[in-house]
Amino acid sequence: MLRHKARAQSDESADGRTLPIFRRLDQRLTADPSRVVVRPFQLSWHAAGIASSRGAKLVSDVLGMERQAVERSLATVLRDFEQRHWQIRRVFETRFEQVAQDLQLDPKPLSEAQRQLIGAYFSHEYSFQAAALMNPSIVPHPDQSHLGDGMVRFIMSLRAVGEGHISSIAFRDGLVGPDGRFELSPEPRIATAAIVQPRQRIREDGTLVVERDRDSTLSGTVLFPVTPAQANGLEDLRLTQFIHDDGEAEWIGTYTAYSGRAIRSELLRTRDFRSFSLVPMTGTAAVDKGMALFPRKIGGRYRMVGRQDGKNLYLLESGRLSNWSGGARLLEPRYPWEFVQIGNCGPPIELEEGWLLLTHGVGPMRKYALGAVLLDRDDPSRVLARTPEPLLAAADHDREGYVPNVVYTCGALRLGNVLFLPYGLADSSVAFAFADIRDILGRME
Repeated sequence: MLRHKARAQSDESADGRTLPIFRRLDQRLTADPSRVVVRPFQLSWHAAGIASSRGAKLVSDVLGMERQAVERSLATVLRDFEQRHWQIRRVFETRFEQVAQDLQLDPKPLSEAQRQLIGAYFSHEYSFQAAALMNPSIVPHPDQSHLGDGMVRFIMSLRAVGEGHISSIAFRDGLVGPDGRFELSPEPRIATAAIVQPRQRIREDGTLVVERDRDSTLSGTVLFPVTPAQANGLEDLRLTQFIHDDGEAEWIGTYTAYSGRAIRSELLRTRDFRSFSLVPMTGTAAVDKGMALFPRKIGGRYRMVGRQDGKNLYLLESGRLSNWSGGARLLEPRYPWEFVQIGNCGPPIELEEGWLLLTHGVGPMRKYALGAVLLDRDDPSRVLARTPEPLLAAADHDREGYVPNVVYTCGALRLGNVLFLPYGLADSSVAFAFADIRDILGRME
């Protein structure tokens, strides 16, 4: 594991004063174009209306090849790609099963080579973080066994951006402690994509289940768009460890599904980070970005924070996790560093004092900065206090990147009285910092 200790570093506020709140680590996670996976090649996203005929013609062309030609073609594919991917023959077989099911193709007469070659034609290699790596969120790992000294095992999600500006969800896990210790688990050489098993079908409510490869670690797993509504990306997952009324924990995240023309909010739900349910949300509030779920019910209702008008923050409530409408305005921009817009930076964090909600603001020159708000525990529509000045802002070399002058996070982790914050820099890399929660509260008015 990689071990890092925090060091103090000041951040510049809007009026030039220093705010030594966050102690930053030197480490950065950066995009790596060599990280590739095999993912389905979706003909339906390239030729709407004629996808089935194109797919059937492609299968027919393969079945029309001589046996020796099929075996030579498959051998060439394996020579090019077998060392770059984990058990690629099994991946091709699984992809063939999906295609056969979609095209109502009888697999029995086909040879193993024919099946795998068809699977290869309906797959492609994709560099999932060739362009950027950004906007992390973080939650406690389901397994907290064999830990000591206040250490917490965590799971961190990341937005990875590749060819065509398509966003996917990647993961890293590791250990972190309130004293500034931080250890990332090694990233495997080969990454794999979670896939829709051939037996799975989209449910009536639109839910689709994808499953992690049984031999892949979480740090080597990527969740890709799998439906037309997600075709251009799964953006900005905000994970939280949600505790249900019966005390059972479930890891739930909200993300933006982007089709290339329209957006909608969806839920990711999992109890083991092996099987993931992707659930479309309905209702008038679910057509916008940046929704963040409270980690438990309040007053018997689910609660969310979102931005329904592109500028202000709203508090939403619902009796169903997948349906959100209406909402009451919670916060408006008040200070110069957030005049353009404000938004949440992940799910609220419960403290004795109230709900700590990290926010982002956008000011002059579209410069982003992070702040915080304290909401009442029993009535989160009551704003108790907020930071009049930024706690963290783009500065010096951290300003440069894919999108300059941006700092952004989709969630932080409480470690007793300490807050651990992974955050994106210039939509290009991910950095890490610690802060004392009492210091954050002390900056509020």
